[in-house]
Amino acid sequence: MKRRTFVAGGTATGMALVSGASGLAQEQAGTATSAEGETMTQTDVQSGYAPVNGLQMYYEIHGTGEPLVLLPGGFMTVAMLEPLVAELAQTRQAIAVELEGHGHTPILDRPLRFEQMADDVAALIQHLGLAPADLFGYSTGGETALQTAIRHPDVVRKLVLASTSYASDGWYPEILTAMGSMTPEVMTQSPYYEPYLSVAPNPDDWPVFVDKMRVLLAEEPYDWADDVAAIEMPTLLIFGDADSVRPEHIVEMFRLLGGGVPGDVVPLPTAQLAILPRTAHSEVWLRIDWLAPVITEFLDEPMPEAE
Repeated sequence: MKRRTFVAGGTATGMALVSGASGLAQEQAGTATSAEGETMTQTDVQSGYAPVNGLQMYYEIHGTGEPLVLLPGGFMTVAMLEPLVAELAQTRQAIAVELEGHGHTPILDRPLRFEQMADDVAALIQHLGLAPADLFGYSTGGETALQTAIRHPDVVRKLVLASTSYASDGWYPEILTAMGSMTPEVMTQSPYYEPYLSVAPNPDDWPVFVDKMRVLLAEEPYDWADDVAAIEMPTLLIFGDADSVRPEHIVEMFRLLGGGVPGDVVPLPTAQLAILPRTAHSEVWLRIDWLAPVITEFLDEPMPEAE
């Protein structure tokens, strides 16, 4: 697979730095309203905006069945994640969401914070009548999904985190440096700029969006170790073997969730870990032939019995 890396000023930024790349309560008689205001049948891809916390949050619904909410990585639109969404929608209802400032979802006059974005996701899940839903997040979407599970465990049934760090020092130092070097001008050369322009409600917000993302990713230290250790829902961790998250951090996160035990002599933990070979951070979301079966099997497993 060809590596999709964007290089600017000698610093690898691109996707490798910021993302890579029981049913819904239907509106009247199994229909929903699209982003353009058109009525769509259940056999179509449905799209719309959820009014949450002062934000009009864009979502798309693919397929039918048990709900799985998917959060793309930083700067990504739902269209970029569509191949994975479409594959997962073969066995369940896949709801792809654009976080604040991403794609169709506008950016508000407030800082971007993982906690706020998590509150928005939880409110969207409640608005659509999905709770509890399974939740997938990749990179920035993974940090947001993790905070959703921490702050709103009642809306999450199972959690899938791809290329996600629970602390800012989980990233390699050079990755943090590169994320801190992002500017609106540099990022216009990235694979995210044209998709953003094509759907953003106000494309002129691009400089503001990039600056807020830079602050979120590189200037706001965080460490959620204690919160991760308290997570009770089954959690699947997915990383590339050449991810931007340090391997030591990956192992520690797995252990915080109860993993890293000799499964032949003690019960298997509810946490699972998948490492994709020969895969960088920016490629994880592209490994659909591996991701789809691993995620599907994890979600299809019965929930553990309450102790």
